[in-house]
Amino acid sequence: MIRAERLRKTFNKGRVVAVDDVGFEARDGQITGLLGPNGAGKTTTLRMLYTLLKPDSGHMTVDGVDPLAEPIQVKRKLGVVPDSRGLYDRLTARENIRYYGKLQGLGKNLVTSRIDELAEVLDMGEFIDRRTEGFSQGQRVKVAIARALVHEPGTILLDEPTNGLDVMTTRSLREFLLRLKMEGRCVVLSTHIMQEVAALCDRIVIIAAGRIAAEGTAQQLLERSGEQNLEDAFVKLIGSDEGLLA
Repeated sequence: MIRAERLRKTFNKGRVVAVDDVGFEARDGQITGLLGPNGAGKTTTLRMLYTLLKPDSGHMTVDGVDPLAEPIQVKRKLGVVPDSRGLYDRLTARENIRYYGKLQGLGKNLVTSRIDELAEVLDMGEFIDRRTEGFSQGQRVKVAIARALVHEPGTILLDEPTNGLDVMTTRSLREFLLRLKMEGRCVVLSTHIMQEVAALCDRIVIIAAGRIAAEGTAQQLLERSGEQNLEDAFVKLIGSDEGLLA
């Protein structure tokens, strides 16, 4: 479970406010969507949660642990799929995953078995032993997900994982995220794609201009906005036609 309270992050000596008073809760056994247009503050919020950025103020916990006080312990609890994917192109997919398993302190035999399991679940057999340089977007995302899950974390953060994916790979990824939810994990999905929210998310946190514009279930957001579909509800709740989604 994740709890965030009044998070604030600025850049350029305080002149650019990226996140301002953001707070939400993401529960185990649910997919929580961070929904918002590009530049809304979703990625900055996730980066604070996984300790890449330090908030200017506010408080957050991951399974009761403060990332600022115990960053190493939090890293063990989290699986992170960042927006950049961040693969080592000179390594094979297997080597990328094995490296992260070793960083998490897993033994050789356990890492090997986890890689074999993830390669089967994510259908990576055809490219698991190829160097990741030249991989398609779908292949890169699968490696990034396997790498994030090699230590079996209870909480998974994904930053726009379906960007650039074809229809079939997107469907496969959505099915995998639902599997993680059924396993009781806490999944936080940052996206600006409305179809993803409708298909996957139990709760939705709408971020606009660095602040929480609304949160709740899809039905609650529809009732609050008085609209009949999520896209119209989103635009109304953030108060701007610029919120139309891709």
